[in-house]
Amino acid sequence: VDPTGSHLFTVHAHGSTDKLPYVTMGSGSLAAMSVFETQWKSGLNKDDAIKLCADAIQAGIWNDLGSGSNVDVCVITAEKTTLLRNYITPNKREQKMRNYKFQRGTTAVLNEKIITRQDISKYVTVHELSDNDAGQAAEKMEVDS
Repeated sequence: VDPTGSHLFTVHAHGSTDKLPYVTMGSGSLAAMSVFETQWKSGLNKDDAIKLCADAIQAGIWNDLGSGSNVDVCVITAEKTTLLRNYITPNKREQKMRNYKFQRGTTAVLNEKIITRQDISKYVTVHELSDNDAGQAAEKMEVDS
């Protein structure tokens, strides 16, 4: 425990560090930061702080597809650390009602167009390579090492 008080630090991917009163990181951080910037105040009690964090995480969940679907909260005090898994599950994954695997041939073919080699040669250059030519071409290919 730091005798000067509690502190919050972040380490960014590029190595810089920050010491801040509140911080957000990750893909939903912009939405979460908007909640902190409008609702955070110094001296929040534990319950209000947990609610603020949960609201910020939910903002990330609803406004960013990469932010997951559950709110986990970790409360760190001088005495202990408490992890509250699935504190809120606002976007619970439900069991699918049906099997969505369809048998082959189920979907009707509405339109079919077969492009011949002659048709494609109007747009691209086609080179036929023998197995020997392909091996030589692969050996000549420049690659970064």
